Amino acid sequence: MKKEPLELIRGSGNIYRDFDVPDADVRQLKAILAAEIIKALDKKELTVRKAQSLTGIDAGDFSRVRNADFRRISVERLMAMINGLGSRVEVAVTVRRAEARHAAAVA
Repeated sequence: MKKEPLELIRGSGNIYRDFDVPDADVRQLKAILAAEIIKALDKKELTVRKAQSLTGIDAGDFSRVRNADFRRISVERLMAMINGLGSRVEVAVTVRRAEARHAAAVA
């Protein structure tokens, strides 16, 4: 069997952008915020119902976050959820010019 070189494509750090998904940056931000919410829920051993009583935010929103369903949840809502769980969000913005994707052959 002849080994053919594989094409290696270095990712951008945003999988949504790598696959040309619309609103890639917003989706990436939502995924990062959701991961922090899930970490806080797990650390405090909170069910979605307990999180609702603690924050006043609907248990359904916490369920959607756990199921990675962000279609009906805004970035602002995710930030409110994090704040309600006792954490704070700090956002840093870096503006870069778009770069071409890099590809290299690997033997």
